Amino acid sequence: MPPDWNLANFINGEIRMPTPRIIEMDESVSLKQQGRVEVGPVVFINKFTIKPEQLNEFLKVWKAATVIERRQPGYISAQFYRGIAGSNVFINYVVWETAQHHTQAVQQPEFQAVLETYPPGVVESPHLFQKLAIPDICVA
Repeated sequence: MPPDWNLANFINGEIRMPTPRIIEMDESVSLKQQGRVEVGPVVFINKFTIKPEQLNEFLKVWKAATVIERRQPGYISAQFYRGIAGSNVFINYVVWETAQHHTQAVQQPEFQAVLETYPPGVVESPHLFQKLAIPDICVA
């Protein structure tokens, strides 16, 4: 799939203007493929890279998108991180009951409309994850 579809259209398989640009975290498994798997809970991690002058506009759009996500079935929680030392890299960490809940949420027309307002040049790398249990280290 082309790496520069926006997230909602990337999942829906439609072609529109590339805002923001998508770069898959895993070249062998797309977000679209992940969204079809019946598994949960899942963590949606999205890495954003922005230009420094886009900070305020980017945060405004991210907040608007997250407000919409919070109203969707299956949403559990979200956290947002920024790289330290003046970094322009951000991590969005959202917990969903299932992969399908995430997919349904980002397909909402209201959410898709907000995505189209990200500043030009924003790059995101989205992926769905599930916790792993490692004996003597962590629980799932």
